[in-house]
Parts: sequence; C-alpha cells; structure tokens
Amino acid sequence: MVTATRPAEGAVRAALAKVSDPEIPAISILDLGIVRTVEVADDRIRVELLPTFVGCPALEVIRDSVRERLAEVAPGTEADVVFTFAEPWTTDRISAAGREALRASGLGPPVPSNDAPTLIALEPAAPCPYCGSHRTVLENAFGPTACRSIHYCTSCRQPFEQIKTV
Repeated sequence: MVTATRPAEGAVRAALAKVSDPEIPAISILDLGIVRTVEVADDRIRVELLPTFVGCPALEVIRDSVRERLAEVAPGTEADVVFTFAEPWTTDRISAAGREALRASGLGPPVPSNDAPTLIALEPAAPCPYCGSHRTVLENAFGPTACRSIHYCTSCRQPFEQIKTV
C-alpha cells in the first residue's frame, strides 16, 4: 500500500508546468493558461482545467497526463482532474513564457485581445515567428486544429501556423 503524501500547492503547479499540451508540445498546460484552480487538501488534489475549445479532442489525453504527473509527485494522493466552463478560456491566459515557447517552435502566438480585430476592422497581419516580419498573409483560416490558422510570410517565405485569438 502506498502512503499518501500531501504536496504543497506550489509543487502541484510545478508538476503541471511539466505537462505539455498534446497538440502543441512546446507549451505546458500551465503556460497555455488552462489551469484554472489547484486545491490541495488532506489526501486529495483537485485541479480545474479550462478547455480551449468546446469539443477539443485532446481533453482526455490532458486529463490522463495530469493524473499521471500528479501520481509521480504525490503517490497515494487522489487526483480529481475536471474540466469546467465556469469561465471561458481566452488566449489572454497564455503566459509570456508560453507565447515565447510558441514563437520559438514556429507557431505564431495569438494577438492580445486588446489588439484583436472588431467585426468591422480587418484582421491585423500575424507577425512571422521566424523573422518577425508583418508582411504575412492568411493562407487558410482553418489549420490542423480548430485553434490554429495557416499563414505565409512574404519576407522569409516560410509558412507558419498561428494560434487564433479567442
């Protein structure tokens, strides 16, 4: 029988920082901003996660990855990992480190919502994650997943994906 060890909330958050998003392995779920709450009490850990999109196909993989990671950090402690719609996830929740990780992996980070287009304005050019140029064009609004679009940089001639602003 494994004796439960009660970890500190900081240790749980540090463990979550090592769980990568399955669709974008360059960024952790913590830096992606989907971790809403972490509660540690007695022999239980409760983690609330915010889905990036309704119907995201990676939700079960994320839940299982979080449970596995918490089992390593706190053996014998029950981990309750739930998804909630108590508040909407937005791309503003992505940390600065997360935005840099996206850029470094060739994914354009989303435009901050205060810079996002309105219904009347045209969408601003996505900066190229390779050369930083704003001379880019939207090739396809629908990338490999619902949360990404495909762009092309006319300066360095590189195609790239950008996380959509939500």
